[in-house]
Amino acid sequence: MNTRKSLWAVAGMCFLISMGGANAQGVDQNTKRAEDLRKVLQKISLPDGFKIELFALAPGARHMAIDHNTGTVWIGSRRSTVWAASDLDMDHVADRVEKFSPGTKFDAPNGVCLAPDGILYVVERNRVLQFPDNVAVVKQGDLIPRAEESRGHSARVCVIGPDNKLYISLGQPYNVAPLKKIALYEKTGIGGMIRMDRDGGNREVVATGIRNSVGHAFNPQDGSLWFTDNQVDGMGDETPPGELNRMPEMGMWYGFPYFGGGDVRTDEYKDLKIPKNLKDRYVRPQVEMIAHAADLGMMFYNGNMFPEKYHNAIFSAQHGSWNATIPRGARVMVTFLDANGNAVKTEPFAEGWKTARGDYLGRPVDVQQYVDGSILVSDDKAGAIYRIRYQ
Repeated sequence: MNTRKSLWAVAGMCFLISMGGANAQGVDQNTKRAEDLRKVLQKISLPDGFKIELFALAPGARHMAIDHNTGTVWIGSRRSTVWAASDLDMDHVADRVEKFSPGTKFDAPNGVCLAPDGILYVVERNRVLQFPDNVAVVKQGDLIPRAEESRGHSARVCVIGPDNKLYISLGQPYNVAPLKKIALYEKTGIGGMIRMDRDGGNREVVATGIRNSVGHAFNPQDGSLWFTDNQVDGMGDETPPGELNRMPEMGMWYGFPYFGGGDVRTDEYKDLKIPKNLKDRYVRPQVEMIAHAADLGMMFYNGNMFPEKYHNAIFSAQHGSWNATIPRGARVMVTFLDANGNAVKTEPFAEGWKTARGDYLGRPVDVQQYVDGSILVSDDKAGAIYRIRYQ
């Protein structure tokens, strides 16, 4: 028996039953909104030979997980919905976008990730669910202490590592975490990253000193884990930088809250000596991004559609600033690596969602590789998924 097919056959039947009909809670894909977004996409600049198109409408679209056997795209949100997008006629445009498991009361189900055997994980603000069984491998209130729950920095992301463990980033709730919280956060992995067995057991903290990572991925070439990090606000429009980081090994420290981003010390900690046990484990970012662009989702490209120069490059989304005097971001970046797996060059790949006045026409969140080697880009402002292909 094919485990993946049998699991999702059961899930599909349950899904349709709970839907009360195939179109009961779907999103109409043929609307004026779709037409307007296609006009916006005409303004997006890309390298020669690339084209961007609308793949799906999905309100609040955030991080994505793609089943490369069925083509299903699961889409998280910061609200109460996980979407399932299906391209039934295989024309690389979603025909159907429906609420996934609508009987489940989700709480900020931003993080979705798919295991090789077809098991889907949904990471919420303070719970981890596993489908198709719809069981909590981390029960409500057990991901972080309930007293540390917040609306800010609660968009979790997840990935299944080459060790078949579940990795989850846990943003901490402050702009700059107070000193009295550091011991708790180092113990629980808040302001860092944790991993666990896929059944929720054997939890351990694998990284600390991270302010709010909302994007991570393993390099398929060397197995190293990379992640983005959003840095401290209120220090000026041009400082501190955002970050793209590489983990040389598990258990390292990435600077926060002593550093606000890159080598910039935070005002709250600038007069404090960095403890030796942290300093000895400090890892500088591989790439310093423009300040306050809000670097979020990322992926390594290993498809066959794009030119060779993009093979194993990192594509990442800049969501766009929320409080900078001069807005910035709202674009997709590409980072090229050298033979040793280190970043050597970062440049814009897709941009044009920000007008000359600084208004956002869209705000990219995540980037994932689609089944045909194109890439999908989610946009939570527009409530859409875009597809970028090479012609």
